[in-house]
Amino acid sequence: MDRKLDPSRDDLPLMANTSHILVKHYALDLDVDFESQIMEGTIVLFFESENRFGKRSSCTEETCQSEAIEARTVRTPEPCHIPGTSTRTFSSKPGYSDFVICGKGEKDTSGKDGNHDNWEQASGISSSKYCCDTGNHGSEDFVLVLDCCDLSVLKVEEVDVAAVPGIEKFTRSPKLTVVSELRNQIVRELVTLPADRWREQLDYFACCSQAPGCGELLFDTDTWSLQIRKRGAQTATDFPHAIRIRYRTNPQGRSVTWTSDQSGRPCVYTMGSPINNRALFPCQEPPVAMSTWQATVRAAASFVVLMSGEHSAKPTQLQEGRSSWHYYVTMPMPASTFTIAVGSWIEMKPETCSSNDLAAERRSVSPSDADSGPHIIFLSQSTLIGRSHLCGTRLCHEIAHAWFGLAIGARDWTEEWLSEGFATHLEDVFWAKAQQLAPHEAQEQQELRACLRWRRLQDEVRSSPQEMQVLRPNKEKTGYVSDSGSSVVKHGLNPEKVFMQVHYLKGYFLLRFLARRLGDDTYFSFLRKFVHTFHGQLILSQDFLQMLLENIPEEKRLELSVESIFQDWLESSGIPQPLQTERQAGAECGLARQVGVEVEKWNRVSRRPRKRKRRGTEEVFEKLLPDQLVLLLEHLLEQKTLNPRTLQRLERTYHLPQQDAEVRHRWCELIVKHKYTKAYKNVERFLQEDQAMGIYLYGELMLSEDSRQQRLARRCFELTKGQMDACSAQVVAEMLF
Repeated sequence: MDRKLDPSRDDLPLMANTSHILVKHYALDLDVDFESQIMEGTIVLFFESENRFGKRSSCTEETCQSEAIEARTVRTPEPCHIPGTSTRTFSSKPGYSDFVICGKGEKDTSGKDGNHDNWEQASGISSSKYCCDTGNHGSEDFVLVLDCCDLSVLKVEEVDVAAVPGIEKFTRSPKLTVVSELRNQIVRELVTLPADRWREQLDYFACCSQAPGCGELLFDTDTWSLQIRKRGAQTATDFPHAIRIRYRTNPQGRSVTWTSDQSGRPCVYTMGSPINNRALFPCQEPPVAMSTWQATVRAAASFVVLMSGEHSAKPTQLQEGRSSWHYYVTMPMPASTFTIAVGSWIEMKPETCSSNDLAAERRSVSPSDADSGPHIIFLSQSTLIGRSHLCGTRLCHEIAHAWFGLAIGARDWTEEWLSEGFATHLEDVFWAKAQQLAPHEAQEQQELRACLRWRRLQDEVRSSPQEMQVLRPNKEKTGYVSDSGSSVVKHGLNPEKVFMQVHYLKGYFLLRFLARRLGDDTYFSFLRKFVHTFHGQLILSQDFLQMLLENIPEEKRLELSVESIFQDWLESSGIPQPLQTERQAGAECGLARQVGVEVEKWNRVSRRPRKRKRRGTEEVFEKLLPDQLVLLLEHLLEQKTLNPRTLQRLERTYHLPQQDAEVRHRWCELIVKHKYTKAYKNVERFLQEDQAMGIYLYGELMLSEDSRQQRLARRCFELTKGQMDACSAQVVAEMLF
C-alpha cells in the first residue's frame, strides 16, 4: 500500500495496483472439502498491462468511455464442458515473511523462524512451503499487488501459455526470440479477442490455465495483500501476463460461510462481507478491475454447486463419488460479483406454461436482456415465511440490482447509494407490476411504503453516528485513487455499517424527490436512456446527475443543479431539508389514514375496563395489508402501556406469529417492551430463526434491565452464535457482555 494510505480501524484498504496492470480473466479450479471446511486448488490470472490502457490515477471521462468499450455483453452460450485438472494435496507449513522463492528439493526451515509465527498469525495469510530466504533483491523489479486476506498461498508460478497446441495463431510477431515476450503477446491477443469469438476465447483460456508452469515467482504477503514479482521484470509490461496461484482458504475466512441448512446438512456459500471475495481467491478488488471468469469446482457427488454465471451447469461425474461443475461469465464484472453456494440444494422448476405464453415471453425479452450477467440471488429464509409480500419485495430489490450494482456499478464504493438507493426505489415499481396493480392502487402502496421508510430514516438518523449518514463522504475526492490504483473504503470495516440503512433510504428519497419533481414519465424515460448509455460502466454520482439535468427541459429543472443536490442530499448528515419540507407539507395516504383509525380502536380497547361490555360496543377491526400491519404495530409501540389482554387480542386478530418477518419483528418488540411473558416463545423463535433481523432485539432485551429477558437473550445467543456471521456475532456479543 502507498505510505500515504493509512486506513484507520474502520477503513477497508483496496491494495491492488490496478493503475499498472489489470486482470482481464480469472480461471479457478477448486476442490470443496466439507470435512476440513477448506476450498483448495488454483487460480490462473490473465493480465493486460499498462501499455494498453494507461495509468488510472484519476478517473477521467476518457477512461470511463474506454471501460465502456471493453465491457461486452454476449448471448448465453450452450453449456460447454472443459474438464478440470486434479489437484494435489499440499501441506501448509509457513514460509518467511520476506519475498520467497520456492525451489524443488530444498529443505523446509520455516519452522525454525520463531518471529515468523507471530507475523503469520497477525497477517492471516501464510506463505509457501519449501521456501528459503532470498535476501534483499533490491527494489528495481515490478511488484504485482493483489487483494488477499485469510488465505494460505502455497505456490505462485508463471504459466507457459506458448505450450498450448494451436496457440501460435495469437503471435503477431513470429520473429520474437524472447520467450517471455512471446507468452505475453499471446495473452494480450487472447484477452482482446472480439465478443463474437467468446467460445474460442473461453476454450483457450481453459487450455492455457492447464498449461505447465515455467518458473516459480517470488511472493510475499501481509494482512491485506499478496505481492508477487519476477526477477528482472522491471515493468508491468515485462511481468508475466499469465500466472497460476495455488492456495487454500481458511475455515474462518471472512468471505466464505461454512454452515448447515435447515435440515442440518452441511453447506457453504460466499457472503457479501465487507471484504468481498479476497478471502475466497486472490484478486483485484477495486471496482475498476472488471474481468471475465470461468470456474471448475469439484465436490462430493451428493452436493450441488451453484455459481453466478451465464448458463445452468450440469455436473460431470468423476471417480470416487465426486462431481465437477463448470460455470463462466463473458461480460466483464467486478471480482466482488463472483458468488458460489455448495449444498444439498433441490431445483424447483416453474410451472409449465402454454406454448402461446412461452412465445409471448420470448418476444418480450431480448437475448441481451435475458442473458447478461450473474443469475444467482441469495435470500434469507426469513423472507420465505408468512405471506408472499416480503419475499416479493425483496426479490424485486435484488432483481433491480441486475441494472444498478451489476450492469452499472459505483466507481467509488463509498457511494453505495448508487446501488442500494436505486434498487430500493425500483423495488416498488417492480412489485407493483408483479402484482398487476391498477395505477391508483400502485400509487397508494408506494405512498404507504414511503411513510414506513420515512419513519425508519428518522430512527436511523437519531441512532447512528453523523459521519456515517453522509452518502458522498469523500466529497471532491470521490473516485480518487493513488498512483498505483490503491485506495480505502471509508468506514468499510465498521461493524455498525452492515446494519445501517441510511444509504438505502436517503438514496431512495433522493430518487423519489427527482421523479416527483420531473414527473414519472420524464424520469423513467430518462432512466432507460441512462441504463442504455452506461451499461457495463462504473459511475459516480455526478455522472447520473449531470446526464439527468442535461436531458430534461429547462422548465422542469426548477433550479436544480448538481451542486445543490450534492449539498442537500449527498454531502450532509441528517435529514435533507427538501425531504423535511416535503414530509411536513404532505398529507397521509389513504392506506396510512386507515391504519390511524385502527390504532384508535386498539387504544380504546386497551383503556377499556376489564369487565365485559355489551356486545354492541365491541370493536370491529379491518383487514390490513402487511405494510399496514407494520405501521400499526409501530404506532402501538409508541404507546406507553398496553395491557396483556390487549396484546393477546392483537395476536389473535392478526395471527401475528404466522405473519412475515417484518411484522413479527415489530410484534416481538411489543412483547419485549411490555414484558408480555406468555409470548416470549415468539421472541426466542425469532432470535433463532431470523438471526440477521434479530440483532436489534438483542439490544432491546438487554436495555430492559429485566433479568428474565436478559437470560433469554444470552441463552438464544449461545444456541445460535456458531451459525451467525462474524460481524453479527461481534455486535451481539458487545451488547450482551
